[in-house]
Amino acid sequence: MNELPQQLVNGLLLGSMYGLVAIGYTMVYGIVQLINFAHGEIFMTGAFGALSVYLWVLPDGTTMWVALPLMLIGAILVSVIVAVGAERLAYRPLRGGPRLAPLITAIGLSLALQQAVWAWYPEAKSARTFPQIDGGPFHIGSVTIQTGDIFLIAAAPVSMAVLAYFVMKTRTGRGMQATAQDPDTAKLMGVNTDRIIVIAFALGATFAAVGGVAYGLKYGQIEYKMGFILGLKAFTAAVLGGIGNIYGAMIGGVVLGVAETLATAYIADIPGMDKFGSQSWADVWAFVLLILVLLFRPQGLLGERVADRA
Repeated sequence: MNELPQQLVNGLLLGSMYGLVAIGYTMVYGIVQLINFAHGEIFMTGAFGALSVYLWVLPDGTTMWVALPLMLIGAILVSVIVAVGAERLAYRPLRGGPRLAPLITAIGLSLALQQAVWAWYPEAKSARTFPQIDGGPFHIGSVTIQTGDIFLIAAAPVSMAVLAYFVMKTRTGRGMQATAQDPDTAKLMGVNTDRIIVIAFALGATFAAVGGVAYGLKYGQIEYKMGFILGLKAFTAAVLGGIGNIYGAMIGGVVLGVAETLATAYIADIPGMDKFGSQSWADVWAFVLLILVLLFRPQGLLGERVADRA
């Protein structure tokens, strides 16, 4: 029990990363009813975009305090280009077709992006070291926080607040709400729904890119396969919170991260459960939680919203 505060903080950090990616899932689903399974790979390409800026654009010896903003810009540019390209070339031609077609396309696109990075990025076949911020760790009582974690702690709530403000208070955000509620009527009212959908993909990719940089800072390395499982976890977080709900996606991510961390840390202490507490079981407990929520509250913790996505 002495380790409980540290485990709770670890769960909060992990959940914040899930939430950053989950709000991108929930943005796209809320507007076009598409489960974009390639979103995890958009997260991954953002991380490699940031690393590319550090390795190939910035001069040697650049400090991370100077490099990090430029790496974020590079990550966002790469992720947005990939996401908007996917919407324009892969998803838009299937809009209005059978609902299964874009879902299968998303899975195929996910595998294609993995293999593209594996084939074209130098040494992507193995984990690549990600640059770290100097300083730390920081100690608050019995809790230790690494320097890279501070970026994640700040990025997650700021991203959620910015997105919620954008959806609720801006003209484009109101257009998103109208498109989500009834795209045909929105068109009649003068809303350019194609533009709205592109913006939704771009916004989701932006927050996925921030999550990719946070992942690299937290774990110190990235790899071409990292988006697949984390993307599934982010989708799980979106469903837990109520898919289509911005706050729900972040809360679902935090709940999932804390539950996964506590299960991994403590379930082995239960008599007869010693085999089920290793890190390899973390993914299992995450999806067990999803099944329980779907059984007892299928609309998610905060419930799905249709017209008001915030």
